[in-house]
Amino acid sequence: MSARTDTEAEQNQLSSGITPDTLSAKLREKLEASHVDIADLSGGCGQMFEAIIVSPQFAKKTTLARHRLVNSTLKEEIAAIHAWTPKCFTPEEWEKKKGGG
Repeated sequence: MSARTDTEAEQNQLSSGITPDTLSAKLREKLEASHVDIADLSGGCGQMFEAIIVSPQFAKKTTLARHRLVNSTLKEEIAAIHAWTPKCFTPEEWEKKKGGG
């Protein structure tokens, strides 16, 4: 369900309790993430998020294993939202990506 107005979007976000900040805090705590950047792509209603997550826990894991780790960490939150797209990097991969390598 998408919000038709800013007020409706804010109410949806308040009722679910899911915000980029709450998602970021949980990922930092549970995955020891050194960098988390979460974008709300839903226009503020808190129903569609894209995330960049940098964690040493992703080392030696496939993309699928990384996504499963993130999804299990955010199981309750993901159940309450419409769309979730994580992009997972190790600290080394992230440094290389930022450096344009």
